[in-house]
Amino acid sequence: MNDSGLLPADTTEDVRARGAGVPRQVAVLPVGSFEQHGPYLPLATDTLVACAIARDIAAAYPVHLLPPVTVSCSHEHAAWPGTVSISSVTLHAVIRDMAASLRRSGVEALVLVNGHGGNYVLGNVVQESTARGERMALFPAPEDWETARERAKVVTSLLTDMHAGEIETSILLHAHPESVRPGYESADFVADDRRHLLTTGMSAYTDSGVIGRPSLGTAEKGKELLASLVDSFAPYFELLTTTGPAASGPAASGPAASGEDAAARTAAAGVADRV
Repeated sequence: MNDSGLLPADTTEDVRARGAGVPRQVAVLPVGSFEQHGPYLPLATDTLVACAIARDIAAAYPVHLLPPVTVSCSHEHAAWPGTVSISSVTLHAVIRDMAASLRRSGVEALVLVNGHGGNYVLGNVVQESTARGERMALFPAPEDWETARERAKVVTSLLTDMHAGEIETSILLHAHPESVRPGYESADFVADDRRHLLTTGMSAYTDSGVIGRPSLGTAEKGKELLASLVDSFAPYFELLTTTGPAASGPAASGPAASGEDAAARTAAAGVADRV
């Protein structure tokens, strides 16, 4: 896998050669956002996180790394300057069109590496696609994040670590330290009860845009978080590359159900944007 920052440097022959060694080709699409992450992390944080995960996956598995989707559904952050959103309908259409284009070029399976918890629609995209007999997965699932949190010895719970907190700060300190500005060490803010978030937006719960404990972030934690997620990707890759027709109905409960759970559990907990 050739890599030049956020944009893969593969040629068409690289993709052809990689696909020759697997029963089915798998593409990995980072889905980020362009939204506020407080005064100390960049607007592109979710995109940088999704790309870091996808890049490490592509280094460990024979997958086709795609350039990221950099703007998505960030409406809960509309009160802050710099935030840009598209509708869920538009994001749904973009993913569907990209998946169809990939299939026409011989890449049958697509994994959405989601860096923004507010992209609830991605779970629906995966479910609808697998119901049509297509191969698609949403990664990481909440269980994958919890495993990574434990391995990296992240102190903050997934509920509390909602936005610009310990996890995101750690990953950026490891993968893009130049993007983290001084001051995160004293930016902690906790707001665990966010039951009206979808109605009121983030500004009802935080003035700074931070919900979590970025002061606990370290580059070492970021390294371990990514390593754990790479390991957790193995069953997704195996499921998507197994021979036979694409699974549908109950047999597709692996990645498709994970996508549904990610959106449903996130909404239920009021965590509209953990990462």
